[in-house]
Amino acid sequence: MCGAPASTVGWRDPGFIHTSFLKELWPNSLYTYRLGHRLNDDTYVWSQEYQFRASPYPGQNSLQRVIIYGDMGKEETDGSNEYNDFQKGSLNTTNQLINDLKDIDIVFHIGDICYANGYLSQWDQFTAQVEPIASTVPYMIASGNHERDWPGTGSFYGNLDSGGECGVAAQSMFYVPAENRAKFWYSTDYGMFRFCIAHTEEDWREGTEQYRFIEQCLASVDRQKQPWLIFLAHRVLGYSSGVNYVEEGSFEEPMGRESLQKLWQKYKVDIAFFGHVHNYERTCPVYENICTTEEKKYYKGALNGTIHVVAGGAGASLTEFAAPHPRWSLYRDYDYGFVKLTAFDHSGLLFEYKKSRDGKVYDSFRISRDYRDILACAVDGCPATTLAS
Repeated sequence: MCGAPASTVGWRDPGFIHTSFLKELWPNSLYTYRLGHRLNDDTYVWSQEYQFRASPYPGQNSLQRVIIYGDMGKEETDGSNEYNDFQKGSLNTTNQLINDLKDIDIVFHIGDICYANGYLSQWDQFTAQVEPIASTVPYMIASGNHERDWPGTGSFYGNLDSGGECGVAAQSMFYVPAENRAKFWYSTDYGMFRFCIAHTEEDWREGTEQYRFIEQCLASVDRQKQPWLIFLAHRVLGYSSGVNYVEEGSFEEPMGRESLQKLWQKYKVDIAFFGHVHNYERTCPVYENICTTEEKKYYKGALNGTIHVVAGGAGASLTEFAAPHPRWSLYRDYDYGFVKLTAFDHSGLLFEYKKSRDGKVYDSFRISRDYRDILACAVDGCPATTLAS
């Protein structure tokens, strides 16, 4: 830990944190497991039995269902007060996912995980809350400002939001397949999906190590096998009409999309997801502030732009929208909720936004296309040519 309260009054010895690597799992197979501990008298105590299903192989053509949200936090089940008592939607979101678990294959929690802010016991409360989910399906996270930021430690933002944790708690509690877990950017494949996860608390701009990683992640996917290319990050590097961004005049994290939008366009990213702003918002397929189609619900063929989604309303206190309603903003909701993606095959994807209070769908769209549509040229999406070439 790098500062107070994480290194002082917030510190609590977490004991041992174990990471287990299971090798040579057979794709799609159901595995049963339990956790145990040997006592001093050579007897054992065992947990209950859990089950998980191994991931599909990359490119597998089968039904695949993905949950995405940010900024959930945790909440007391008995309604009592707690430290950082502003995550009133957290239990509703958690309970909806538990109830729907049989129809979920993988979860992405894109930053601001539990708002421990340096009080380490809060991590135990959060992991207990999500245990029914994380013990059954992959629970992948991105790092946010409340996990990483602290002055003088190399974070892009020099604020006190992590409470002195500086990313240590998050990278210890959750394993991600990053080359350097302290940097917390990584890629992961799940069947027909390629996910590129950025770390907005480290510099992402052109010329940086993270920028090179993002381009490599987007460029290296075989879209014939994995047609659904998804970008995820915590702060809004794309588009948001949340009141704070609009007051800054940016409609984004300052300097957010200036470097990255040409990568999203060049490699034809389907959807970019963000948290940080505590509401829900969906754009049209957009490039440089311009909608690339008038369609809103059923996209056939090439998108010619990227759909940007703010899904930061999973639990923490909600963020107001600004009065201006930009043309690129198709749907805004000041409520708690999460997103579900369902890939039916290589040609069909369903997007659903569900509210946490009832689990019902309040916004949705479909994408229907084939591989030729991905190859089609879009504005700034193909190499420049001349008459000579």
